[in-house]
Amino acid sequence: MEIIEAINSRRSIRSFKPDPVPAGILEQILELATRAPSAMNTQPWEFTVLTGDVLDRVRRANVERLRSGTPPNPEHAVVAWPKESVYRERQVALAKQLFQAMDIPREDKEKRAEWMERGFRYFDAPAAIIVSADRSLSESGPLLDIGAAIQTICLAALHFGLGTCIEDQGTMYPDVLREHAHIPESRRIIMAVAIGYPDWDFPANKVQSDREPVGRITTWPGSD
Repeated sequence: MEIIEAINSRRSIRSFKPDPVPAGILEQILELATRAPSAMNTQPWEFTVLTGDVLDRVRRANVERLRSGTPPNPEHAVVAWPKESVYRERQVALAKQLFQAMDIPREDKEKRAEWMERGFRYFDAPAAIIVSADRSLSESGPLLDIGAAIQTICLAALHFGLGTCIEDQGTMYPDVLREHAHIPESRRIIMAVAIGYPDWDFPANKVQSDREPVGRITTWPGSD
C-alpha cells in the first residue's frame, strides 16, 4: 500500500477475524517499526507479542479483574481531558459515533459495560503487541519515540491487510501481563496494540473519526 493511502486509510479496528496472523508477518512489521526515529537513535522501545493461549489467559484475567471492581494500576501516564475543552468535545464526538454505529443507547449500562470489556480483551484480536521501556528511562522521556514506533506498526500492518487499535486498556492490569507474559519488573509497560485481520462486518470498524482542518491548528509566522 502506498504511504499516503496508508496514512489516510488507517483507522482503529475494534473487532477482528479469528484468523491467526503468521509470526513471520508480525516479525516483519516489528522490523519496520524499529526504523522509526528516536532521540539520538536511543531506540527505547521493547515489544512483547501475545498470541494463542497466553493471550487468552491475559484476556480472561483482565476481564475478571475489571468485573470484580479491581482498580486499574497502569504504569503509564493515563491521558485525561479537561471537561470544558475541545479535546473532551472531540472524545465525546467519537464516542457518539461509535455508540450510534453499535446501537448502544446512552442509558444502556449493560451494553456500555460490554463495550468497555472489549478493550480489556484486545478487541478479540488474534495478537496483541505490548510496548514497554526500560525503567532506567524517565517516564515521559521515551514516549515520543515509542509513539513513532507504534504509528509505524499501524501503517506497516496495512501493507499486509491487517488492522490495528492502539489501546491502553490492555495494559491497565500490568500484574496480569507480568504473570502470563513474563514481562520483567525492569520494564515499564506503556501501551498495547491489538492487531489482526479486520472484521469489516462489525459496525464500529466502519467509523472514520474526524480531523480538524489544518487551517485551524496551524500558524505561518513570516509568510505573506
